[in-house]
Amino acid sequence: MAEKKYTAEDIQVLEGLDPVRKRPGMYIGTTGPDGLHHLIWEVFDNSRDEAMGGFANDIEVTLLPGNLIRVADNGRGIPVDVHKQTKVSALETILTTLHAGGKFGGEASGYKVSGGLHGVGVSVVNALSKYLKAEVHRDGAYHMQEYARGKKKAAVKKMGASKLQGTIITFDADEEIFKEIKYDFDRVVTKLRQQAYLVKSMRVTIIDAREYTGKIETDGVMYLREQRLEAPSVTFYFEGGLISLIRFYNQRQKSLHKSIFYIEKEIDNVAVEVALQYVDDITPRTLAFANNIYTPEGGTHITGFKTALTRTVNAYARKNNFVKESEESFTGDDVLEGLTAVVSVKLPEIQFEGQTKAKLGSVEARGAVEPVFGEAFSMFLEEHPDEAKAIAGKALLALKARKAAKAAKDSVLRKGALEGMTLPGKLADCQTKNAAESELFIVEGDSAGGSAKMGRDRRTQAILPLRGKILNIERARLDKMLASEQIKNLVIALGTAIGDIFDIGKLRYHKIIIATDADVDGAHIRTLLLTLMFRHFRPVIDGGYLYIAQPPLYKISKGRDIRYAYSDEEKFKALLDMGVKASEAEVMEPGEGEDDEAPQEVVEEEVEDSPKKSAKVNIQRYKGLGEMNPEELWETTMNPENRILKQVEIEDAAEADIIFDTLMGTDVAARKSFIQSNAKMATLDV
Repeated sequence: MAEKKYTAEDIQVLEGLDPVRKRPGMYIGTTGPDGLHHLIWEVFDNSRDEAMGGFANDIEVTLLPGNLIRVADNGRGIPVDVHKQTKVSALETILTTLHAGGKFGGEASGYKVSGGLHGVGVSVVNALSKYLKAEVHRDGAYHMQEYARGKKKAAVKKMGASKLQGTIITFDADEEIFKEIKYDFDRVVTKLRQQAYLVKSMRVTIIDAREYTGKIETDGVMYLREQRLEAPSVTFYFEGGLISLIRFYNQRQKSLHKSIFYIEKEIDNVAVEVALQYVDDITPRTLAFANNIYTPEGGTHITGFKTALTRTVNAYARKNNFVKESEESFTGDDVLEGLTAVVSVKLPEIQFEGQTKAKLGSVEARGAVEPVFGEAFSMFLEEHPDEAKAIAGKALLALKARKAAKAAKDSVLRKGALEGMTLPGKLADCQTKNAAESELFIVEGDSAGGSAKMGRDRRTQAILPLRGKILNIERARLDKMLASEQIKNLVIALGTAIGDIFDIGKLRYHKIIIATDADVDGAHIRTLLLTLMFRHFRPVIDGGYLYIAQPPLYKISKGRDIRYAYSDEEKFKALLDMGVKASEAEVMEPGEGEDDEAPQEVVEEEVEDSPKKSAKVNIQRYKGLGEMNPEELWETTMNPENRILKQVEIEDAAEADIIFDTLMGTDVAARKSFIQSNAKMATLDV
């Protein structure tokens, strides 16, 4: 075979927005739910930046029928005059050119601070949308331009006179880019609620009009809320800033001190704002923002905050004899335990690590946060002795617990090492040592464990049965956790260790599958396991290694025709396919008034032109995996070709933290309220 020549003709040059469509992950992180919602954040950030600059105070985000997203603000309006460099309208330049925007000019363009200086936000949204419309109201005129997959349909048009002021962006995400176009209203509300707290006196309205069937007037209209649509909507307006946000996150917690610490100060052209409060909990909650962009991975501002916090608490504790000079100092983890904190910085020349802006990279942020917060918090401790005593006592308790946990953890690891990494006796391990193809099924009970062990693919599938419900670790320290035989076995089986020496690189299975029964106990065990993974094995979730198995609810058989149904709808359809009349299929409920484990027999009526004999339709309702024989369990739940696995994802860590705390914490009233409020949304089969 002749060697193919490598010439200049093989070099492709991607122009305009083509690079975005070719590699969308580089710009929005992922084409999954996170990336889809990121489109909303990018457009909203532009409106929010207008509010930060003092040019806007009212933003509306509407989810429209057909998955259209509309974002409107009463800011200055994007300029529409011709740009001298691109020779086209400034609006078109912003929508079609990467690294173009008004924020590069800093204060000269009215943006002392902004959400970023990449200049790719709205142009990326344009590139990844099958349709986008930009409407600008400014200087007494209304201008409009439309796009299809980043290509303009026509030049910017002046549509007429206007008394309005601001910008409206409407876009429709491209199904060629995103696997599923499905927005989460609650997620949008949670995200924008944070922003409303961060920008004082900014009104934010979110409307979910996706199911609205009436007429929605958009021509010449800035805010759709004025039409009083019969659709779910939320409006936020806060004047309390970060203190209000701390109160919101701690509303279901028992605070250790009533006075919320707060400092706002500018140093070296960097504005620093910090609020914090300790609660009677072991889980730290630190929310970080840079120019009002949520940075879930932290960055330099969080490094400065943690350094100053650790140093300040240690200094106070030693000065006031909470810790003797000869004793061990508090670590960062000790002083973070039970802390709810919000750290916000605003700086002109901001730099993020990556286009998704998940982590702040500006070194000057640490240099500002560390002295500003450290000095102010030290003064707070001196001026509030009761609060200071509670905080120091909290850190001291955490230090003692850390030592106890280390001893327990070392015991677990030592046990594994001394026994040559002997795995738990209950674990039926797989033959392969290749983690990429290894699967661990965590099943409920010895009965299910026995069937799974017999029905599995021994080469790639391992089985770990659980005996009853595991410990609720939401309020349990590490030493108490590792005293639990079941949790200890799971830690050893995973191979990652736990705590400060956790190593995701040592994970023995790249598919960890929770397979519990389809009843209340099964749901509870699943929630307990998810809580454990979220709190102590978070990288397993972030890496996409955690799954939930969905076993069938029914086995329906008629002669040799055997089908499995995973819902009542599927059962109904299967019965109809087997010739059962709709009127009969609707009332067929196996186990009603009988033993649930006993299959229900239904005699099918004679059908015209068929032999004069009847056939039986048997329906078996599975309440637990242990009711399946090994062949059934393999065919329905374990066979990669047939099974249904749901990958566990965390779309919003802050919201997930609140939910876990509500469901698994000690506040009974909050849990009862949550269940009552969301009961109608439950689909659990019991």
